[in-house]
Amino acid sequence: MQIENQQINEINQNERKIFNFIIIALLTLLYAPIIIHWYDGWLNKSISIEHEYFSHGLIGFPFAAYICWLKRKQWRRLSEQAHPLGIVGLGIGSVLYLTGVPELVNLSFPLVLVGICLISKGMAGLKLQAFPFLLVLLATPNSLPYLITPFTLPLQKFIAGSAGFILMQFGLDVSVEQIYLAVGGRLVEVAPYCAGLKMLFTSLYVALMLLYWTDNLRDRTKTTTLLVGAVTISVIANILRNTILTFFHGTGRDGLFTWLHDGWGGDLYSTLMLGSIVLFLKFLENFDFTSEH
Repeated sequence: MQIENQQINEINQNERKIFNFIIIALLTLLYAPIIIHWYDGWLNKSISIEHEYFSHGLIGFPFAAYICWLKRKQWRRLSEQAHPLGIVGLGIGSVLYLTGVPELVNLSFPLVLVGICLISKGMAGLKLQAFPFLLVLLATPNSLPYLITPFTLPLQKFIAGSAGFILMQFGLDVSVEQIYLAVGGRLVEVAPYCAGLKMLFTSLYVALMLLYWTDNLRDRTKTTTLLVGAVTISVIANILRNTILTFFHGTGRDGLFTWLHDGWGGDLYSTLMLGSIVLFLKFLENFDFTSEH
């Protein structure tokens, strides 16, 4: 009897391995070309402006995969139980993929992943992999940046006014009109895509990753403080960036303007900004917010 049970268990394990292999193969076949397209667009900046807002997926997707790998033993220990919502998620995701519409195909990716998770391990599996799924969802290109662009005008005006004020402190002849700055007769526009939303999205995304990595995500005080700090750092960094760009353009330093606006100087600036968020978290970790005074 024990031998028969062992044989049955071995057969079940082999069936699971075959099932897992088929799922991985299908996901690779369906979504590898799409993800490669995203990565190529993010790295070479050849993707649409809206989709560049999700370039944090460059580090987000590998980090999500790494977390899933770390949780593989916990995943195996979960009982096999399919949840009805898994069929729903997988069904909707499949329909979105089959439409062929790029926007819907993109959104099908996290839906299919959630559906497979629910079918395999139920709600317990989804709970276990909740954070990796969140990282994938927040890095999946969609039209959200395009939809919120019309509402960025107050932020554009604030950035233009702040940049103008800073430049005036250095004795430059600056005039500000709504979202336009004029320096030395040369006009600079703080366009909707220069309002810093990309930097803001990336800052919040990296802050979430740091909170998880340092095991501070459950600490509400540190989480709130770091997220608010990330927003503040992002806004200040973008004001300074637009100030520098206006100075370069207004004083005829077009080479430096292009370097910071379109070249690797912009990437370097963003990296330094993200580094300041890391330093801010290190600063927060020096305080015990749970102690009573």
